[in-house]
Amino acid sequence: MSYNTFGRLFRFTTWGESHGPALGCTVDGVPPLLDLSEADIQGFLDKRKPGQSKYTTQRREPDLVKILSGVYEGKTTGTPVQLMIENTDQRSKDYGNIAETFRPGHADYTYTTKYGIRDPRGGGRSSARETAARVAAGAVARKILGDGITIRAAMVQMGSHKIDYDRFDWTEVNNNPFFCPDAVTAGEWATELDAIRKAGSSIGAVIEVVAEGVPAGWGAPVYGKLDSDLATAMMSINAVKAVEIGAGFEAATLSGEENADQMVPGKDGKPEFLSNKAGGILGGISTGQPVVCRFAVKPTSSILTPRKSVTRSGEATEVITKGRHDPCVGIRAVPVAEAMMAAVLADHMMLHRAQCG
Repeated sequence: MSYNTFGRLFRFTTWGESHGPALGCTVDGVPPLLDLSEADIQGFLDKRKPGQSKYTTQRREPDLVKILSGVYEGKTTGTPVQLMIENTDQRSKDYGNIAETFRPGHADYTYTTKYGIRDPRGGGRSSARETAARVAAGAVARKILGDGITIRAAMVQMGSHKIDYDRFDWTEVNNNPFFCPDAVTAGEWATELDAIRKAGSSIGAVIEVVAEGVPAGWGAPVYGKLDSDLATAMMSINAVKAVEIGAGFEAATLSGEENADQMVPGKDGKPEFLSNKAGGILGGISTGQPVVCRFAVKPTSSILTPRKSVTRSGEATEVITKGRHDPCVGIRAVPVAEAMMAAVLADHMMLHRAQCG
């Protein structure tokens, strides 16, 4: 059994490896007659592609997407949309010295144990390079959702250094290389990450993604909850180790009075919420408030500091991972977070319409 497909009614299957000739996805369940072009997808891929600053991997990939099927004369046909992104800047020789060695923190050992074989070139399918295909699929999902739903993500913490939410400004996100909504903190991160990069080390991050304009009623009890699908989606992103919705782990520190989002009469007979500790989801169903999700990204495991490990034959060794790696892989997880949010919402929109009209 393989698990390379995500979603139910809106679903996509990603394929390809970090150092193969290409990667991409097949997006199925796309309604017909949607406007869709390569330009609609490329902007999101440009946001994720490597080599845009000294704070990300220096692998140079244009990440140009090609639509191979499912679109005719600028309109979707209702058939599978096949998207391809060529790999053009592989340096597989960088991984020759670790082909028989398990890198600490990587999936080398588990892939070898499960399949009896692994692609050591950049991690193969376990590489963050796979997320380019997700971003492409997410662009298609946004077309299904339409302009009424806004999805935005930002990096809100690097290592132990958090942003100041009093300075949170979405307009700042695209003004710095960290997708940081706090201009002051972005400047501080630049100094900190520069030192980490020069030392050949890495650091983790926290990403926050918010969807606004989601109507009340999406999601279903008990095993089709919107928040459980969001948690699955975000946890499936490479290097993610924790996910929270709304107040998340902070909810454990709150009293019942603090945590309950009070309601007062609002417009058109709908309630108005006075807070959003629930992250826009109650009982697995959207409330009409912003859907808020956060996840933690671990430090990149490819570092220049020697780490103890073993070879495939069981011998002790030390590993130094050379190559072009992100000192903070969380930076490029921002557009991936948006894509996975879009994919989950598109799926739930279609599921809601299928059951409730």
